[in-house]
Amino acid sequence: MARLRVNPTRMELMRLKRRLRIAVHGHSLLEDKLEGLMNEFRDLIARYGKARQELDAAYPAVVRLFVLAAVTSSRETIEGAVAQARGRLTVKASQRNLLSVRVPHFEADLAPGGGYSLLDAPLALDQAVADVRGLVPGILEMGEMEQGVWLLMAEIQHTRRRVNALEYVMIPNLRETIRYIQGKLDENERGNITRLMKIKEMRLREEREAMAARRAR
Repeated sequence: MARLRVNPTRMELMRLKRRLRIAVHGHSLLEDKLEGLMNEFRDLIARYGKARQELDAAYPAVVRLFVLAAVTSSRETIEGAVAQARGRLTVKASQRNLLSVRVPHFEADLAPGGGYSLLDAPLALDQAVADVRGLVPGILEMGEMEQGVWLLMAEIQHTRRRVNALEYVMIPNLRETIRYIQGKLDENERGNITRLMKIKEMRLREEREAMAARRAR
């Protein structure tokens, strides 16, 4: 571990101890945030997987209905009916806060399309059009969740890097520097005590010599 390049003074020691307390507290908060992000990520992945399975199961059925309609009617009839049944889709996009991550939220408003001749169009087409309209909310929800997965993944990686930087770099460096300064201060204090003891010893010796000189007179 590396030691910070600072002057070994008491003021610097107090400043580094304060930084260490803040770093340790920040590390604890980031670990809690990382755990919360991981829980949200696992929950979102599970919901996304379930929604994907449901969509994958529903989509082939819709395709089969369109194929059946195409087999039982002419192409012109199918294309005309689909064009008339087309509705206007309005998507309102917003954001919601998920552990400081702004994830998207979509709300869909699918206006009903125009009618078409039920006499010309096959029954399978009616069901296919209804099923397609029913898939729209699920598709938007999947897009919302997929984007949320990527955003959460990026935030998890960013938070993990910050946790690792504090745990393996900053906090050890601060502790090592604090030990170094404390050692230097203790060494200086021992040196001062030793000098004071020597000065005291010299004064006592001078006083004894002075007393002996006075007695010899």
